[in-house]
Amino acid sequence: MQYKERPQNRWRWQAQHPEAMLVTLKAIHTLAWFSIEACMVYLLYAGFAKRSDRSVAVATAVVTGECLIFAANGFRCPLTQFAESLGAQSGSVTDIYLPKWFARNLPAIHVPLIVLALFLHGRNLSRQLTH
Repeated sequence: MQYKERPQNRWRWQAQHPEAMLVTLKAIHTLAWFSIEACMVYLLYAGFAKRSDRSVAVATAVVTGECLIFAANGFRCPLTQFAESLGAQSGSVTDIYLPKWFARNLPAIHVPLIVLALFLHGRNLSRQLTH
């Protein structure tokens, strides 16, 4: 019986403090975003350094996973609906911690970087195969 009371109390607290939940959601999203961006920066660094190894494969998996999740959700962050249910005006989970112009243009910024990383690592792998 105690187990059922605890989730109800937790949900009651969440309903009473949506602003705290929204700040928590945005903080978690921002941490995830920084992790994905770190992988993207590493992919570019390794590409220019002519290194394509297991670390690159892991970073590629992270960036690819994020892109697939974003695309599968209609090119909308899957946390947007949850943020809106907590009272976010636009539903954006990046609007507190990133400049608005940057958050609004993330897809346009990322596509050329992803293409560049693909080119660099494709070049690196083709050189490895020919040598």
